[in-house]
Amino acid sequence: MKFFVTSRGDDTSNALQKKIVTYLQEFGLEHNEEEPDIVITVGGDGTLLHAFHHYHNRLNETAFVGIHTGHLGFYADWKPEEVEKLVIHIAKTPFQVVEYPLLEVIVRHLDRPNPERYLALNECTVKTTEGSLVCQMDIKGDMFETFRGDGLCISTPSGSTAYNKALGGAILHPSLASMQVSEMASINNRVYRTVGSPLVLPQHHTCLLTPMNDVALQITIDHVSEVNRRIKSIQCRVAEEQIRFARFRPFPFWKRVKESFIGE
Repeated sequence: MKFFVTSRGDDTSNALQKKIVTYLQEFGLEHNEEEPDIVITVGGDGTLLHAFHHYHNRLNETAFVGIHTGHLGFYADWKPEEVEKLVIHIAKTPFQVVEYPLLEVIVRHLDRPNPERYLALNECTVKTTEGSLVCQMDIKGDMFETFRGDGLCISTPSGSTAYNKALGGAILHPSLASMQVSEMASINNRVYRTVGSPLVLPQHHTCLLTPMNDVALQITIDHVSEVNRRIKSIQCRVAEEQIRFARFRPFPFWKRVKESFIGE
């Protein structure tokens, strides 16, 4: 089996990275950055997000597992003291694959013929660099509302515990092939009105955002941002691709939610 280990870059993570590479090579596994069957990330959820985007073209062939060297993560759920146990699992045990939904984001430009397609593991956010965001929101091809406010967050179920939760969105189980649209400080008065609640859309629905004022949009896909004034539309839907996590032990999602936000 081919593997690759990536690190957050701090001393603790780098030391664990070297240890894991050495252990797995001693078991006869091949360290291969180009075509890994499994990617082990050492750091936190951000480290795994970076690895996901690096290998977004190999999602059908590559599975991910994360070790956290800081706080417990939703993606990085192994502890540093469990590294030897994890290495033995990887070398000796066929892993179970758990698949989570992803978000497809298609950005169309006014001055470019070809759209750009992105995949998000957590969310896509749309804001402006000046004033309020004003955009028409179409759901499944029908006009739903005109949004006015600071911005919108479109999240995956696994990403619902991140920015979406901070906006008052619901926590969704990753087995639900869906996406959630949450508002950022919408303007609601006698003139302007939005639904005012997060929307959970199923797999076969699309959400199309069309800017209605001449402002520069800041579009963020997980940790990657683009600022552009010439945006025609932003289309979001549940992607056909899924991320594959390598599971060597049960770790129920709701247990993870409890440990992250409530504690023991």
